[in-house]
Amino acid sequence: MIPMSTPAGPGALQFPPGFLWGTATASYQIEGAFDEDGRGPSIWDTFSHTPGKVQDGDTGDVAVDHYHRYRDDVALMGELGVHAYRFSVAWPRIVPAASGAVEQRGLDFYSRLVDELLGKGIAPVATLYHWDLPQWLEDADGWGNRDTAYRFAEYAAEVARVLGDRVHTWTTLNEPWCSAFLGYGSGVHAPGRTETETSLRAAHHLNLAHGLALSAIAPHVSADSQKSVTLNLHHVRPATDSPADIDAARRVDAVANRVFLGPMLSGEYPADLFADTEAITDWGFVQEGDLAAISATPVTLLGINYYNPTLVRAAEGERAADAFDGHGNGAGTPWPGCEGVEFVQQPGPYTAMGWPVDESGLYDLLQRVSKDYPSLPLAITENGSAWEDEVSADGEVHDPQRVDYLSRHLSAAHRAIADGVDLRGYFVWSLLDNFEWAYGYSKRFGIVRVDYDTQQRTPKDSFKLYQQVVAQNALPQA
Repeated sequence: MIPMSTPAGPGALQFPPGFLWGTATASYQIEGAFDEDGRGPSIWDTFSHTPGKVQDGDTGDVAVDHYHRYRDDVALMGELGVHAYRFSVAWPRIVPAASGAVEQRGLDFYSRLVDELLGKGIAPVATLYHWDLPQWLEDADGWGNRDTAYRFAEYAAEVARVLGDRVHTWTTLNEPWCSAFLGYGSGVHAPGRTETETSLRAAHHLNLAHGLALSAIAPHVSADSQKSVTLNLHHVRPATDSPADIDAARRVDAVANRVFLGPMLSGEYPADLFADTEAITDWGFVQEGDLAAISATPVTLLGINYYNPTLVRAAEGERAADAFDGHGNGAGTPWPGCEGVEFVQQPGPYTAMGWPVDESGLYDLLQRVSKDYPSLPLAITENGSAWEDEVSADGEVHDPQRVDYLSRHLSAAHRAIADGVDLRGYFVWSLLDNFEWAYGYSKRFGIVRVDYDTQQRTPKDSFKLYQQVVAQNALPQA
């Protein structure tokens, strides 16, 4: 139950009654305990232990030790006042080896976490896959192998069997675009492969995994539970209104957004995506019945992760010029079918990730999705920013840039709601500073600072702002 809000001050931007305020994390980024209680290796264990793959040689072996400190972290969430916590389940904790045997100790950890959350009045929102594929599955071609989708459905059913009586929002995948195209296309994410055709195959198998998993969990969850997926939808803008730039934006939109939106929400792939990628694949890996299976269980809540918009233009070249796509530069491309597209540097200010701060992209993206899928409720499942945070002489962490970023984007979300978007909730990324994938521990996204040497948690000024927003169900105005 969402608690009553306290009165907001004059001019505050009031959100609708029942608006869901939350925060989010991911298993590999925070848990640590990489070899405890029967957990098997994931592709991120392998990737981070490979020299040169992660900045400074960092790994998630310890991360922020959430596996042992989850009660303290849930207490922080209670102090923050959030209504919901979006966490991910580590697949290799549940099915650690190719035998397929289920590790009860892994399930028990998440059961304890869920009970701890409920004890604080915080609704658990479970994400079944946030990129930590078991290594034994990658050894059999990972998401390039159709069988991985079926193994995912089996794993999802096991998790739902144990948690389905207490978890009422289920998210199948987090950002499958990154899994497919950064993991198998550009190679900047685990497993670090640069195989363009495989990246498209992986995208399809992730779509299939989504559909199969929703069907597999159905017997174990309540009929009124939310069935969700979280997509990092790119708000793609053409640099000019020239036909060539508009077509460049169309190409990127196809492989960034519609490759997932189409099958999951409409049961079909966009025809222009097939045409754009015909020199790469004939899409023969899409078998009869796949699209029906992908869309068989309707998504009842679409999660949208947003950090910044994307600006593109037409350019000469054999492959996409992706220096300013925001996803890092790898040996391969994450943009199949986008030859002759250039990603354009946008005006600042820029976060520590080099991403532009532009909340108008969030407003425009919410409007676009709402227009395309008018009956589908939406939630912002990740939104946040990395900055060079330091502990001040007073022992506090003053992060005015993050406070400004959150204020701008919450204002954009409020405007979208006022203009008719059915936005049900907002989850700030992230609760804690953590292992930021290929950037290691060099980028801090948390509203709580973590000292990686001592594991001490220190709430930042952004924590205090968000605490006030949640308490008042409103964004205060200066």
